[in-house]
Amino acid sequence: MDASSAAVFGAAVGALGGLGGGVVAAAGQARQQRRQHDRERQRWRDEVRRAAYGGILTATKQLSNALWKAADQLAQRDADRAEWQARHEDVHNAWTQFSAAVADVGVAGPQNVVDAAEDLRHVMYDWEMICTAWTHTAIREGSGHVGDFADRFKAAAGAKRAPDRAFQVAARRALGTND
Repeated sequence: MDASSAAVFGAAVGALGGLGGGVVAAAGQARQQRRQHDRERQRWRDEVRRAAYGGILTATKQLSNALWKAADQLAQRDADRAEWQARHEDVHNAWTQFSAAVADVGVAGPQNVVDAAEDLRHVMYDWEMICTAWTHTAIREGSGHVGDFADRFKAAAGAKRAPDRAFQVAARRALGTND
């Protein structure tokens, strides 16, 4: 092999080495970008979930508050139909917010948290329906002291506790904050 052939061969080897190094570097950079994209997507997903989970917790408290205010109003001897109706509208508005918050969790996922939110929705619905029936009966009868509504209301309020806690546990697990 003469000097010119050796130079051409050396240049070819160098070019191939440089090309190979460039390919390896590009592959490493692409892998790093994918990892960074995955981390950003996970951070975004966790933010969406945190907002949805916080929304349902807030809406649950607001609905509970509206339900208790309605029950307190129904239990007052000097309350009237207009006051009962006003509290019922507050409950209905709180239910709308709560229902929307459950839907947000349905979008945010994951499925075990969605299931826990649905369980909570069912018990809150039952509680709200007892309050609605109580209100309608009170308006019709002219008294909040009718039937066994107060006892049923309190039982429904107690039934909310376990699904509420189960939702919180599922949310913490999904967010990785269950420490």
